[in-house]
Amino acid sequence: MRVRLVVTFVLVALVSAVTATALAYRDARTAVLQRTQNTAVNDLRERVAAVAPGLDLPPDQQSLSRFAAKVSEGLGARVVVVRHQDLSAVSDAYADTEGRITPELRAAVRAGDGARFQRVQWRGDPYLVVGTPVTYADGDRRTSGLEVFVITDLRAERDDTAALLDSVRTGTVPVVVLAALLALLAAGTVLRPVRKLGRATRELAAGDLGSRVAVRGHDELAELARTFNETADALQASDAELRAQEAKARRFVADVSHELRTPLAAMTMVATVLEEDADQLPPDAAHAARTVGAETARLSRLVEDLMEISRFDAGAVRLNASVTDLADTVRASLALRGWTDRVTLELREDVRAVVDRRRVDVIVANLVGNALRHGAPPVTVTLAAPGGDRVTLEVADGGPGLPPEARERVFDRFYKADAARTRSTTGGGDQGGGGPGEDGSLGQDGFGQDGFGQGSGLGMAIALENARLHGGTIEVGQRPQGGAVFTLRLPLRHLEEEGDG
Repeated sequence: MRVRLVVTFVLVALVSAVTATALAYRDARTAVLQRTQNTAVNDLRERVAAVAPGLDLPPDQQSLSRFAAKVSEGLGARVVVVRHQDLSAVSDAYADTEGRITPELRAAVRAGDGARFQRVQWRGDPYLVVGTPVTYADGDRRTSGLEVFVITDLRAERDDTAALLDSVRTGTVPVVVLAALLALLAAGTVLRPVRKLGRATRELAAGDLGSRVAVRGHDELAELARTFNETADALQASDAELRAQEAKARRFVADVSHELRTPLAAMTMVATVLEEDADQLPPDAAHAARTVGAETARLSRLVEDLMEISRFDAGAVRLNASVTDLADTVRASLALRGWTDRVTLELREDVRAVVDRRRVDVIVANLVGNALRHGAPPVTVTLAAPGGDRVTLEVADGGPGLPPEARERVFDRFYKADAARTRSTTGGGDQGGGGPGEDGSLGQDGFGQDGFGQGSGLGMAIALENARLHGGTIEVGQRPQGGAVFTLRLPLRHLEEEGDG
């Protein structure tokens, strides 16, 4: 923008200087020539009026030469040419007048309409030729046939106007340079607030809602800065309002979940008793008892997951890390849920890291449970430490996999993938949804659309939060041969590093 402003200023200054120069040159040249023409015409008239009465007509060559000489006496260095029919006399015998008096001028003078003049170029130099007919003083002022021409050299006037043009042209260069300097100053004055506004806009876009710009003056830039500040104020107010509403919603969910725990515990206990005695009940009553038990267990898991995700949102979750053998942790998690025979393990045995064992168990349970529930055999769990500083745990299945749009949202809360991925939903006590952890909360997710075994819709989100709590990530992809693959990556922190921290 600075370059455009400077170029624009220079162009405007250059055009203005050239235009002013052209107009000044034209006016000066016109004034000089007009003054010269008027002087030449008036001088010729006065000299002819003074000398013509003493000339006898028709003149002979000698009297015509004397007449030309007398007319020339009052006209300085100008050359006087007098014609009468075939006779012609020149005041300067050495002057070459051929070609300077044009036929057009002679015809105009011969017509007897008064003095006429014409500017001509002769041998590259400008000349002014003025001609006038001589009329009788008495009667109807008929033309006498005598024609008088005076030739004025215009080289001095040409040199004067050329010198003027050179002077103006020379003055154009400092004018353009001055315009460029003024353009630089103006560009700096204009662009400085624009740069500040751009910097504030970038800060606002980066999340700094407190970014503002100083408003100075009352011009358009000040109005733009004022509008930016008003927009930022409105955005900051909206953000604060949204955050407050979000905090209220989270507190509401946490409070509701907490209040539901006690009645749910009682309901679970009663439902467990009914399920244990279901074989002794009539078929319809037994089915109802099992249904109540399964739905109560599902509701309990949902409440526990809501409380867990609320703790993550509130930043109240802390790691209880210790040196852990990850292969043993994976095997224990699968054995706890009875999945050992359904999963193929490829575990590196010497991988030990400082992690929260319970939260790693939650992650493994969610990833494997979803692979068993929504994928297809074989389900493979692979533990490796390829880089030496990180450990990876891959859970792959042989199912149809997840479409790209589902992979982008698979960790969203309460997201349910396409029903086509749902493979099995069995009765209460589903392995993918059961198996409480140490605090009774696993947060296992499920993509299923119906049935007792589907998860709360929060398990994958909780798994990702647990991974992030360790400084790791979970990524989802597609195996080349088909099937989804979830990859957990955790930093491989050792005991010494943990002690230093």
